Amino acid sequence: MLALSRALIMSPKLLLMDEPSLGLSPKLVTFMMDHIRKINHEFGVTVLIVEQKVREVLEICDYIYSIKLGKIAYSGTPELLKTDKQALKELFL
Repeated sequence: MLALSRALIMSPKLLLMDEPSLGLSPKLVTFMMDHIRKINHEFGVTVLIVEQKVREVLEICDYIYSIKLGKIAYSGTPELLKTDKQALKELFL
């Protein structure tokens, strides 16, 4: 969380995050995702997240890219992906 604060000092237009939930308790994952959403909505910072906790990210993102074996396997809105259980299973299991 300190690294996130330090990154925001420079008022970036784009914030790249790699596994922001890594090593956090479930309660802190929720806290972190809420703050990432706030950063995006309140400060207008575009956030690109690489994350394995798909369910959590689907709740805060506007658009999804899923890469499988080095190729884009899915691109679209989280709402479409949430309703397509088969695509979710194929992409993330």
